[in-house]
Amino acid sequence: MSIKNKPQIPSLGNLLLVLAGVSFLAYLFWPRSSRYPLQPYSQFLEQVEKGEVAVVMVGNDLIRYQLKASRSVGENPENLFQFPVDNPLQTTKTPDNPFHADASSSANDTSAEGEVLETIPLNDPQLPNKLREKGVVFAASPPPQNPWWMTLLAWVVPPLILVGAMHFLLDRGEERRSLAFSRSKAKVYVEGESARITFADIAGAEEAKTELVEIVEFLKNPERYNKIGARIPKGVLLVGPPGTGKTLLAKAVAGEAGVTFFSISASEFVELFVGTGAARVRDLFDEAKKQAPCIIFIDELDAIGKSRSSGGFASGSNDEREQTLNQLLTEMDGFAAGESTVIVLAATNRPETLDSALLRPGRFDRQVLVDRPDLLERLAILEVYARKVELAEDVDLKAIAARTPGFAGADLANLINEAALLAARRQQEVVTQNELKEAIERVIAGLEKKSRVLNEKEKQIVAYHEVGHALVGAVMPGGGKVAKISIVPRGLSALGYTLKMPTEDRFLMSEAEFREQIATLLGGRASEELVFGSVTNGAADDLQRATDIAERMVTTYGMSKVLGPLAFDRVGQANFLGNGNDNLRRLVSEETAKAIDEEVKQIVEGEYQRAIAILDRNRELLDAIAQQLLKTEVIEGEELQAALERVRPL
Repeated sequence: MSIKNKPQIPSLGNLLLVLAGVSFLAYLFWPRSSRYPLQPYSQFLEQVEKGEVAVVMVGNDLIRYQLKASRSVGENPENLFQFPVDNPLQTTKTPDNPFHADASSSANDTSAEGEVLETIPLNDPQLPNKLREKGVVFAASPPPQNPWWMTLLAWVVPPLILVGAMHFLLDRGEERRSLAFSRSKAKVYVEGESARITFADIAGAEEAKTELVEIVEFLKNPERYNKIGARIPKGVLLVGPPGTGKTLLAKAVAGEAGVTFFSISASEFVELFVGTGAARVRDLFDEAKKQAPCIIFIDELDAIGKSRSSGGFASGSNDEREQTLNQLLTEMDGFAAGESTVIVLAATNRPETLDSALLRPGRFDRQVLVDRPDLLERLAILEVYARKVELAEDVDLKAIAARTPGFAGADLANLINEAALLAARRQQEVVTQNELKEAIERVIAGLEKKSRVLNEKEKQIVAYHEVGHALVGAVMPGGGKVAKISIVPRGLSALGYTLKMPTEDRFLMSEAEFREQIATLLGGRASEELVFGSVTNGAADDLQRATDIAERMVTTYGMSKVLGPLAFDRVGQANFLGNGNDNLRRLVSEETAKAIDEEVKQIVEGEYQRAIAILDRNRELLDAIAQQLLKTEVIEGEELQAALERVRPL
């Protein structure tokens, strides 16, 4: 697939803009000067008093006068005020008007009419009386007559500049039309020489690929479906957590079908100017219909598709976003399969916020879940990305896949890249199993903070805390086993960590397994209290997670014998971002809320006491493993498993 470019051709607007600019600069910098000598006003009054002035033309900014014929040029005093005048008076020469001078006139006119001079007027209201007393012919100057090119500059050039500037800004080509507000910003991919993406290039997501194969078949052979009256879905919505490959699947559909692919983010529809989003939607669908059959892919649809009844629109942008959404709904209703085969693919990880009008049949009438991969799919994804790096022969990708439950495709790609970076940093030629294991820890727990030095007391507390997690987790696996204990600080706040890996992918959890998880989380705090007689803030995250599990057991899963099989949380649609905003507590009475709190407290406290009892029964083993951990800082593998096999249950 390659991006289609539009050839750049100089436009008429650009030429007009250049011509107007040159004319305007010529007008500004063309030299202009007075055609007559400039005299001081005092000398002008002196000449009037002596009766040497014959005719005077009085203007607001300039006085032009003619001396009598008896005065010769040579008798003029030296002119000390010669400087250009911006607006010389211009009149037409007639037998009664001696003040016209054409291009051939000299500054010192010595004709029979006498010399013509100029002066700058002052605020002198007595001047008309003085001229009348001396018998001087005087009059006010007529308005200046501008030449034709001045009129052209004033009335023609400014509109040309405006038209040329707008044309230049609004039509700058496909790649530079940033001010073309009404034009769609979608990237257009057409069949080209570059390698295209197909379903064979995507590992995992087998169910999603099966659903999308039907879209490809319709684009390749629409007659087979139309013949029996079948209607292909106009819109297909890809939903799932971030990083699971929704955009990649959409490109694979276009690559398999060999059709034009329009790709745009929903946020690019909305701009500062009202109406821009709706105009861009119209332009996008107009372009798509011209190149049908084709696919329109809208990423992050929730940016413009939020429910209009939920108040999700921000203040000041309600009208613009709603207009854009309404235009999208109208366009999806406006094209039919028989006229132009245009299929809309969209992706979102927030389907719970979408407007119901988008999801109704006839628009996005098919939803395809792109979920996190299971064990076999993770192995296939790792094999795809592992082809791009040099792996050692003894690397076991299946073991790595088993260690990465919950990882999305993007997480696995990042895992392989982190392992390659570690191998390159260590001057190795291949990536080994150790780099892959360490990359998992970097992704889960963060980077090692070797510069964060703990004192001996803190180091001892962290060691007992982590060993407490491991011992309780060995007795209560809760679907997994402890794989590593470390007191090397990582990430933003982790001073140590206990790595627990599931033995298999789990989709259902029992009440007993939830309680085992809570006990394991509280094992660190229980160890601190048992050994040191006090607790620290190191268990803050453990307490938060344990309380959340207990609250879900009571309010969501109905695992409380006191409250019974009732749900006290109003659970909406799946929230793939995992921020918990989809759980809203139902309206309950004060007695019920108190009973919920008491039940949650009883579950957490009960498991905390069980964790203390387990550690107290294995106190010698707790001290032995903690002392070993203080020496080595990390315990894993067979050494760790051999130690945990000695744990005695209650």
